[in-house]
Amino acid sequence: MPAIAKQRDSSLVDNRLLKDPLLADVRSEVTGMNVHSSCHRKRKLRSSGAADSKDTEGVESARTPKRSAARESSDSTMDVSPWNTRDPNQMRTVKEALHVSTMPSVVVCREEEQMKVLEFCKECVEKEKAGCVYVSGCPGTGKSLSMSRVGRLLLDWTKEAGLLQPDVLDVNCTSLSRTSEIFSKIISAHQISTKTNSPTSQLQLLQTLYSQKPKPLKAKMMLVIADEMDYLITKDRAVLHDLFMLTTFPFSRFILVGIANAIDLADRFLPRLQMLNCKPLVVTYCSYSMEQIIKILHERLKRSHVVFQPQALELCARKVSASSGDMRKALSICRIAIDILEAELLEPQEDSNSPTEPLKMQDTIVRIDHMARALSRTFKSSVVDTIQLLPQHQQVILCSAVKLFRGRKKDTTVGELYEAYRDVCKSSMIPASNIMEFSNMCGVLNDQGLLKLGQSRQEKQRRLSLKVDEADVTFALQGVRFFQNCLQQS
Repeated sequence: MPAIAKQRDSSLVDNRLLKDPLLADVRSEVTGMNVHSSCHRKRKLRSSGAADSKDTEGVESARTPKRSAARESSDSTMDVSPWNTRDPNQMRTVKEALHVSTMPSVVVCREEEQMKVLEFCKECVEKEKAGCVYVSGCPGTGKSLSMSRVGRLLLDWTKEAGLLQPDVLDVNCTSLSRTSEIFSKIISAHQISTKTNSPTSQLQLLQTLYSQKPKPLKAKMMLVIADEMDYLITKDRAVLHDLFMLTTFPFSRFILVGIANAIDLADRFLPRLQMLNCKPLVVTYCSYSMEQIIKILHERLKRSHVVFQPQALELCARKVSASSGDMRKALSICRIAIDILEAELLEPQEDSNSPTEPLKMQDTIVRIDHMARALSRTFKSSVVDTIQLLPQHQQVILCSAVKLFRGRKKDTTVGELYEAYRDVCKSSMIPASNIMEFSNMCGVLNDQGLLKLGQSRQEKQRRLSLKVDEADVTFALQGVRFFQNCLQQS
């Protein structure tokens, strides 16, 4: 019985979340994709024989009546071996795969930008000429990861082409004790010994080096990947300017790839570069889309077990892509969802005397309700905190407003909302406040910025609208069974 009750609770939460307006578009897209994946599956089964086709198709349709884009992609990449949540090695492997510090074997969804920079560097090496690239984009869009891979691919390419391999220096500018220290790192990469630590002398040494024709055996190119380049911006911008100018010297073998979040850094801080024929090639990284986030998650999990419900991954990708497109945030949310599942499985059973039943697959993977709770923790705002600290009747008013405005007009009157509030209280057997107390509570919610009240001579005719997002109200109240049932009802 406890297992059955747990399964019913899970279905209740799933249904509630799928009725959430935040997930309405997810549900519609998943339904549409089911048709495509079903047709694809049938064509594949017909080719393997009529008898096997019928049996397999019957099993597949009973086992997975609906399939999303996330599941369709994961079938070909994820391991089908059993997933044991009580195995610490398996749990550690999955968490490591989702950690931001783990370097994936393949950088997906950034092939175009990566190839653009790689081709530029190849041309510089082939022609033995200097050049500079400026890579910009929002945080968590794969700039540092793909540029590090460019360095490795360039070394592999020069080796295969029989060319002299360049020296590659990867520098995170935030690790420098002072901005001018980057010049000493470049000198060290050139394996040049210096007798002074003066930043000016080190810069002059580099300028002299790139002004003289090198000996044939020492004409190696130098690729410097400067991550977090905006850290080098000083008051007079001299360091950043001098760094780019190293590519303009007559015998320079310096290839600079600068990475920063500021899209217009080159235009704002380096206006003189264009006049000096030193304007860098600019490559902009756009935020990840929902499909790209799902693809990256599958790439990271392809060597692991089936850990996530496809709709759970889709929910995470949709929310992250809509907010920032930061892949690091998506990875963090997935790890939080696994922690929530792990904590849930460690909770004691309601009937400890009953024999232990084997856990079903839907009870050992991250479901959509786990992901929703992980999203709630990550995107929790001051609005959510405010709603959670409200008295119960004020929470009921907000819940009633969400139900009233769902799929309808976005404003109403105090009198109409009061009737909706009374209906909720009556269905839940909670004593309702009178109209004057209700009006005063609406005034409090208006002062807190949760509702917007208009003016009218009659109190019941005052116009009223919801000033916060429905999703914030749902996230704030989803932990209480009373509000779960209230928001689930149409």
